[in-house]
Amino acid sequence: MQAHVLSSIASCDWPDEYPDLLNGLIELISSSSPNSVHGAMQVLTEFIKSDLTEDQILPVLRQLLPVLLAILNDAQQHSPLTRSRSVSVFCQCITALYMVKEQHPQAVKEATENILPIWIATFKEILEHSINDILNQSTWDGLTVRVQVFKALDIMNTAFPRGLKPYVEYFLDSSLADLKSILPAYEIYYVNATESIPGSTEDEPVDLPYLICPLFDLVSNIVRGGKAKQWLDSQNQSQNLTNLVGLIFRFAQMTAEDEETWVTNANAFVAQEEDETETYGVRVAGFGLLNTILGRSPAEICVTFQDNLQQIIGSCQTTREAGVPSWWKPLEAGLAAIGSQAEDILECIEDEQDSGRQKPLDVEQLLANVIPSLLHLTEFPFLQGRGFVFASQFAKVLPLQMAGQYLEVAMHVIESDSASIPVKVSAVKAVHNFCQGAEDSALKPYVSRIAQDLGPFLLLTTEDTLSLVLSTMSVVLDVDKASWLTTDLASSLVLATLEVWTKNNKDPIFLSIFTDILASLAKSSAPGVYETVVKQALPTLCTSITTAKPEESWIAGSAIDLVSSLVRGAPESGLGDGFFALLAPNLFNCLKIAEDRDVLQNGVVCLTLLVRKDCSQILSWHDPSGESGLGHVLKLIAKLLRNEDESGGLVIGDLIIHVLRRAGESVLPVLPELLHAMVERMLTAKTATFLQSLVIPFVFLIHNQADTVLGMLESTIVQGRTALDILIQTWCENAETFQGFWPTRISTLTLSQLYVSDRPTLQNLLVKGDIIIKPETNHVIMTRSRTKTNPHEFTSVSFPVKVLKLLVHDLRSKSESVSFPDGEGFVDTDDEDEEWTEEEQQHQGFKEDEFAFLSEMLGPRGANLDNDDIFDENDDEDLKKDPISQIDMKEHIITFFKDCAARNANNFAANVDQLTAEEILVARQLVRQ
Repeated sequence: MQAHVLSSIASCDWPDEYPDLLNGLIELISSSSPNSVHGAMQVLTEFIKSDLTEDQILPVLRQLLPVLLAILNDAQQHSPLTRSRSVSVFCQCITALYMVKEQHPQAVKEATENILPIWIATFKEILEHSINDILNQSTWDGLTVRVQVFKALDIMNTAFPRGLKPYVEYFLDSSLADLKSILPAYEIYYVNATESIPGSTEDEPVDLPYLICPLFDLVSNIVRGGKAKQWLDSQNQSQNLTNLVGLIFRFAQMTAEDEETWVTNANAFVAQEEDETETYGVRVAGFGLLNTILGRSPAEICVTFQDNLQQIIGSCQTTREAGVPSWWKPLEAGLAAIGSQAEDILECIEDEQDSGRQKPLDVEQLLANVIPSLLHLTEFPFLQGRGFVFASQFAKVLPLQMAGQYLEVAMHVIESDSASIPVKVSAVKAVHNFCQGAEDSALKPYVSRIAQDLGPFLLLTTEDTLSLVLSTMSVVLDVDKASWLTTDLASSLVLATLEVWTKNNKDPIFLSIFTDILASLAKSSAPGVYETVVKQALPTLCTSITTAKPEESWIAGSAIDLVSSLVRGAPESGLGDGFFALLAPNLFNCLKIAEDRDVLQNGVVCLTLLVRKDCSQILSWHDPSGESGLGHVLKLIAKLLRNEDESGGLVIGDLIIHVLRRAGESVLPVLPELLHAMVERMLTAKTATFLQSLVIPFVFLIHNQADTVLGMLESTIVQGRTALDILIQTWCENAETFQGFWPTRISTLTLSQLYVSDRPTLQNLLVKGDIIIKPETNHVIMTRSRTKTNPHEFTSVSFPVKVLKLLVHDLRSKSESVSFPDGEGFVDTDDEDEEWTEEEQQHQGFKEDEFAFLSEMLGPRGANLDNDDIFDENDDEDLKKDPISQIDMKEHIITFFKDCAARNANNFAANVDQLTAEEILVARQLVRQ
């Protein structure tokens, strides 16, 4: 408590009001009082992490580090826990040095060259003492020093790899030796729990997992950095790879505590298997290390997996026959370890077979001869369950008949009243994986039965288990696009889903799965299913939208989201009679009074989908006062334009675009008023997404009716400026930040269209050009505070010149492949590439096929990551089909430049001369093509 109070005071008063703080702390850690040393360490940890500026770090560390080293070396005077804390503070010091090495490269380099060798030598000396000496003591305090040493080595390897490089193989050997020595104790105290774990002399817990995880992390990061290649190379007669994989498999065994918790707690059992929720521990750290080494040499590692697993199978058979109760744990761990890498293993097997080489891991043999015998071991539920999950992880290589057999057994377990929690959960997970990995033809005979069995599970499960069941239901409904559904089954699933939703409508993760399930149900092509889903779901959702209290806005927001799922699933023929008539009063009344951002955004998204799917229902509907559905939509748009909260961003623009596309003639009477409000809002809008929402609808209108819209803008005055001036200024300033496939394309097309229009009002417009580089800000990182005192200044250019600049930028973003500097002028750094192979050095650290993939992604014919010039699965189907989306934009821009040059359109030659030297070069290259 005192340490925390002092840290808080130091953050405010040091150094001006508390100049003696540092000297006082150093005196305390140099004293013979354990309490003083411990308290000072606590303050220093927070102090270094939070309160030192760039200029203060180096002087402080010069004063502090020798004292810390002296504590670490004095085992007679200081306890292991105190010595471990000195290493912990040292870790903070190294992290602090790393944070400032770009600002003070030379000083940091000198500091690390002087500091690191001394500490590394001390670490080596500590690790030379056998860990067995600690494990045989009545307390494990000594482990804490080792834990911090390996954490420190990991930080040093990340921050200053060059300093650690000469010692890497030594520390890898030390890590492997420690893991070998720890394993017997780990199995006694944790896996089998036949003896009580030794404690600590203080309240602070000391456990073997606290050491094992940093060991795995250090080895993983060294391997990832490419510096363990020789150490792992089996061609050098080294057994390191085989030994390391074998140790990971053994450390992955379930502990007795895991077994006790998971056998009765389904949620805890599910959570430890899920990537998003798994708790970091020995098992997870080990699987992470496997993934890292598998990425370096997949075929060799797969062979090692096979060899280790065969040894485990043989030894488990022996221990089982000997009557050892935990005989099954190594086999479960080995299967879990291999299953955790299933995707990479399958890819490796495919690559090896495509190259005419033998399979490095015979998964089919395991699935045919080993796994089936595990599926009926009801007295060993975790191994039985692992068999189901393992088979499903490799569903892609299962023959059709065998996949059906596995599914049949899994369904039998799900339907059984006597199956234990781990087995039932594993069976559900297996079904989930099968539905993702197996062919629809293998699944279709079972999916109706699976859906029927999962329905009741929805009402019986909670938390992580419910998430698994919902996810499984979602992937089941994706099989053959749910064409196998009956109206009765669909009805029961809708009712179950809505009942679960009413209990969990505040959980965003659950909500995302609810929406997927309802959309899949609605999309089913089976006769009568869509109508049944709407009949069961829409009235309930409309009631929730209307009755939700303002303080429970998430209920209305999630209900609107689920309605959107129904709309997404609606057939091309429309929403069906009465859909909008039932929804409209509830939806518009809710949005009229709503202030919650999520409710408004979900409402806009829902209305956008309704406009796209069945605009005629909106146009034909009227409320009791005679107000049309379109009138209500336009009122909502007006409300959002007045709203100071711009978080709605792109969704407002999408709604406006689709209203203009689908209901153009109906909008004409109010179009001038709408456009005036949008232009006025441009003057106060701040965020890029919101500005895009305001600009792109104008771009769309100009592209289709240039003369009419430009004339309207020229004659409209907003706050003393023409609307055209405001629009063009806003458009030009933000065009490079536009997001999305269709918006960026229509912007580019319309800019080129306006350039050749020769409209006088456009020729005379001056817009923001390039940033002016001042001597006082050149090569200076402009922070927010610096920008306030020295604001950026820009040149002014004519609108036609700006168009050419934007088109050149657009073309380069679509065409320019990644280039790398030749290294001239770069300061020596700690980045290590000496361990790369010759192939990797030629391709910036990647294998040739990896580099080819990146080149394809980033190159002229690939998708540029800085540009949203690619559709994803959530993109608007209407806009995908729009003719604008079919145009070859690169070819369009090249043709534009060549045509303009050929006829000197709009004084093209003079405009090109006003570009930057680099832009002129690009423009001339385009013209010569």
